Amino acid sequence: MPGASRTGRRSSGRQLAQLPLKLALADHARFATFVAGGNAAAVEHLRALANGAAETLWLWGPAGCGKTHLLQAACRAATAAGRRAMYVPLDGTDAALLAGLESVDVLALDDVQRVAGGEAWEDALFVILNEFSPQRGGLVLAAATSAAGCGFRLPDLASRAAGAVSYRLKPLEDDQRALALRLHAEARGLELGPAAAEYLLRRVDRDMPVLAAWLDRLDRESLIEQRRLTIPFIRERLARGPASGE
Repeated sequence: MPGASRTGRRSSGRQLAQLPLKLALADHARFATFVAGGNAAAVEHLRALANGAAETLWLWGPAGCGKTHLLQAACRAATAAGRRAMYVPLDGTDAALLAGLESVDVLALDDVQRVAGGEAWEDALFVILNEFSPQRGGLVLAAATSAAGCGFRLPDLASRAAGAVSYRLKPLEDDQRALALRLHAEARGLELGPAAAEYLLRRVDRDMPVLAAWLDRLDRESLIEQRRLTIPFIRERLARGPASGE
């Protein structure tokens, strides 16, 4: 690959304005609804980054450990602080999605492992890592594995990624997951008591995106029927089949 393709470049406002609407943040993805558990250090580092720290972080761990939630929470907090922030899930379809994003103040790239090994993607990631390192803006990358285990083919990119501050996110314990579920409900204006939360946790996949999908459904249907989130109400909904996130 010619060296010229790895040099920094700036984007125009027009390029940023063309990003697809699917990059909108989930309403529930806030620091206030995230139970840190054993991930307190990562959460505090992300808060600092959202508030102006110029650093590159790498978050990794299994599905459901909170990577997406934290990336979106950081972007939401940065926006509230008057900074330009962008959350981008990488699906491997078109590396042009990354063009010009090095110009934002806080950039959060999710599912990086999905694009590792693709030449165009790795070139684009290298440009971004160069621009954000070491002095301008905050960059957060999330993947299922560590940077070293991601499978990058471009040596310079692998080296840059390995230099990021790395946090392995730990899944929540059952009591912490119950608290997280109640915080998510509260953020939606729902009253979900401890018993009802435990009942739901025992009967559905405990992955937080699945639980969030259930809360969306319960919120919608309780509003239509003007009913509270009691155990009998939840039992009826469970009997009707899975929520859209399962």
